[in-house]
Amino acid sequence: MIIYGGSALMGAASVPHLLPPDNLRDGLALAARIANILFLGLVALTTITRLVPIMKSQGIETRVSALLGTFLSIVLAFLPKAELGLVWSAVSSTLVLVGTSLCIVVLRWLGRSFSIQAEARRLVTEGPYRIVRHPLYLCEGIALVGVTLQVLSPLAVLVAIVIVMIQCRRMINEERILRRAFPEYAAYRTTTPFLIPTCRTIGRGQAPAKAIDPHV
Repeated sequence: MIIYGGSALMGAASVPHLLPPDNLRDGLALAARIANILFLGLVALTTITRLVPIMKSQGIETRVSALLGTFLSIVLAFLPKAELGLVWSAVSSTLVLVGTSLCIVVLRWLGRSFSIQAEARRLVTEGPYRIVRHPLYLCEGIALVGVTLQVLSPLAVLVAIVIVMIQCRRMINEERILRRAFPEYAAYRTTTPFLIPTCRTIGRGQAPAKAIDPHV
C-alpha cells in the first residue's frame, strides 16, 4: 500500500510540470500520466479496505510470482526513452491511457476482493468478469504494450516478455486457489474465456453489478 500510495503522490507532484500540453501528443501523455496516478491511488485505497482472505495460496513460487509480476514493470521506467515519431508516440500514450483507464474500471468492479498474492476473498463474476476471467491482467497488458513502445529496445522487449510470462503464472495460481475456495468457479470457467474475449462474451459485460459473496 505504501509503495502504491507513494508512487501516486510522486506522479501527482510531476503533473504541474507537464502543464499546459503543447500538442496532442503531449496531451495524451499527460492524460496517461493522470490515469496512472488515479489507478495507483485506487490500488492503495483498495488494499486498505479489502476483505480478509478466506483462503491463501501456499509456497514460495506463488509469492515470488506475485511480487515480480507486480513490480518488475518498474524496470521499464528506468530504461532510456525511444526516439519515436509523432504517430508512434501518440499510439504508445493512447495504449497506456486506454489500458490504465480500463484497469480503473475493472478494479472498481473487483473492489474489496483485490489481491496481489493469490488469495480468495469474494468471487466476482459480473461486469468485466463476465467477459473474461482475468480482465485486470488483460488491461494491464494493453498498458504494458504502450510503455514498452516508449522505451523500445531489445532489453525492453525482453523485460515485457518476462512480465507476460510471470503474469500468466499468476493467473494460473489464482485460478487454483479460486477453484478450491469456490465450488461455483468450475461453472464460471466453462462459460467465460480465460483472457481473450469473444464476441459472445463482450456483449454481456453490461449486466448490473453482482458478486457471489461467501460472507453473506
